[in-house]
Amino acid sequence: MRVAVGNDHRGVDAKRRVLATVLAMNDVPTDLGTNATIGVDYPDFAIAVSEAVASGQADRGVLICATGHGMCITANKVYGIRAVNCRDIVDAEMSRTHNDANVLCLSADLLSEDMIEQIVRKWIETPFENGSGRHARRNEKITQYEAAHQKK
Repeated sequence: MRVAVGNDHRGVDAKRRVLATVLAMNDVPTDLGTNATIGVDYPDFAIAVSEAVASGQADRGVLICATGHGMCITANKVYGIRAVNCRDIVDAEMSRTHNDANVLCLSADLLSEDMIEQIVRKWIETPFENGSGRHARRNEKITQYEAAHQKK
C-alpha cells in the first residue's frame, strides 16, 4: 500500500514514527510533510497529502498536527477524501470498517508516539467491511452528494 504522510511543525517527530511504522508493515510511505520545527501552515500539507490520495498517487494518507483537527477539516475539502481524526485503535478500526476512511489525522500533542503507532497499524491493516451493504450504501450517498455539489 502507498501511504502519503504529511505534517506541520508540531508533527515532525510523530511523522518519523509514522514513516517507520509504514515501512515496517512492508508498505511504501511518501513523505510530503515538513522537517522544519518553525511554524508552517498545516493546510499546505493537508492538501498535498489529500490530493495525492484523491489522484491515486497514494492509496491512503496520514496527517499530523497539534490536534489533528485542522488537518482533518482541510483534508475533507478535497473531493473524494474521507478524513478522520482518531484518538485510539477503536476509532481507527471503525473509521475503516464502516466509513472506508482514506486519510487518517492524528494529534502530535495529545497522543504518545506508541499510541500513534498502534493507531496507524490498526488503520492500515483494517479493510472496509461491506457486510450487508449498509456501509457501502451510506458511503455512496456521501459520494453522490459530494459529486452533485462539487464546485467547479
